[in-house]
Amino acid sequence: MIDEKEILRRRDMREVFTFTIDPADAKDFDDALSFEEMEDGLLRIGVHIADVSHYVKPGTKTDDDAYKRGTSIYLVDRVIPMLPEELCNDLCSLRPGEDKLCMSVIFTMDRDARVLKHKICRTVIRSDARLNYDEAQQIIETNMQQSSSQLRKRDVNDTETTRKRHVNGIGEQREENSTLAEAIATLNNLAAKLRAERIANGALTIEQDEIRFRLDEHHHPVEIYFEQPNEAHHLIEEFMLLANRTVAREAGSGRPFVYRVHDLPDQEKLEAVKTFKRKMGSRVSPQTIDLLTIRAQAKAVYSTYNIGHYGLAFTHYTHFTSPIRRYPDLMVHRLVEKYILTGKKLSLSREELEMMCEHCSACEQDATQAERDSIKMFQALWMADHIGETLAGHISGVTDFGLFIQLDESRCEGLVHISQISQNGEYWQYDEKNYRLVCEGRPAYTIGDPVMVKVIRADVNKGQIDFELVENNALENINDK
Repeated sequence: MIDEKEILRRRDMREVFTFTIDPADAKDFDDALSFEEMEDGLLRIGVHIADVSHYVKPGTKTDDDAYKRGTSIYLVDRVIPMLPEELCNDLCSLRPGEDKLCMSVIFTMDRDARVLKHKICRTVIRSDARLNYDEAQQIIETNMQQSSSQLRKRDVNDTETTRKRHVNGIGEQREENSTLAEAIATLNNLAAKLRAERIANGALTIEQDEIRFRLDEHHHPVEIYFEQPNEAHHLIEEFMLLANRTVAREAGSGRPFVYRVHDLPDQEKLEAVKTFKRKMGSRVSPQTIDLLTIRAQAKAVYSTYNIGHYGLAFTHYTHFTSPIRRYPDLMVHRLVEKYILTGKKLSLSREELEMMCEHCSACEQDATQAERDSIKMFQALWMADHIGETLAGHISGVTDFGLFIQLDESRCEGLVHISQISQNGEYWQYDEKNYRLVCEGRPAYTIGDPVMVKVIRADVNKGQIDFELVENNALENINDK
């Protein structure tokens, strides 16, 4: 139960229609959206973030442990949470029908997605609905098939959301002015306009499918599938981005602050990608160009020195929206409390804050590597059941010691060692600028080329897969062109 005195200190938004959209298997719901249509035709949109800072105080054992971890780690078969489960899955999680404490950014917007004003404040909310991305996407697609007039004319029992309150297991129903479908339709339209504006300002729009594994009771992979970002993902993403950059602009003005920064890409690498694209034309896929473009990018990090965020095309950006799973977000919440909500003086120096930023950046990179290693291990476990099979793939990487091949169906990646390519003492040379291996009198092997490979080895412990070329479908040698 939340202390009534704490509720009185906050903006009470429990009567405002609010919902969450998360992955189907999520347990820690750290962000919610609220939706209100105002009498003047404007919209009041709330981005509500679990107020972890209320429960986790600096200097406590819980805070020390969270700082050491820096982030939650999402492995294929388990999650290593940054916070104890009692906090991340219970007290802080914005579960439906429960009063929850939040740090919120409340926007007044017009229907062209222009922000007219905003307020950063502490709130208490009560989520009305918990949707997963598939459910939200289904609502969006249904809305797209119907005109707004048709939505209004449908039977009220079919369209209006009935809000369910659960108190001691007894459901109390209350009608809401706005339906869930109408709220999502409006928010999706706003998100599309925010996204279009970002892209027009130069934001990168490279998106990659996320690999997923379906495991049996023995944690053995029985299926590999992929999740592609859709409108529901973009809806949540755009409002989280809006909240993050709004907080960065307001809280970070002339004061030591935690920014999420992304430096300019390696210009030499980027020019090499552009030259390669011009030379290859339609012979290279957009996916290959996207991959090479990503590899040319700098890593995003945390810093007190604001250099902007190149990938998002933002001059000010931070991480505010996931304090359950990222320690920098918790740091930002504490800075918002001091700078905006209470006016208290920051007890940390900029140097100390920068040291914490560097630590969190290192933790993030370690977690990312652990997650990649976990995926590689389960890919090797999957391929261990396919030893000896011949499969279609394409060259996803070229080095001086061989070719990396990504299979087309499962997208598992393995190595064809240079020793598997060379015949009769041939000498293969790594042409770094053109992303290929070349040998006089032989077709070149270029990134993006289709190939057929045979699975010859899968080392689960190392997460390594070895292939053997069985058919050369590489492009003709362009060594002299």
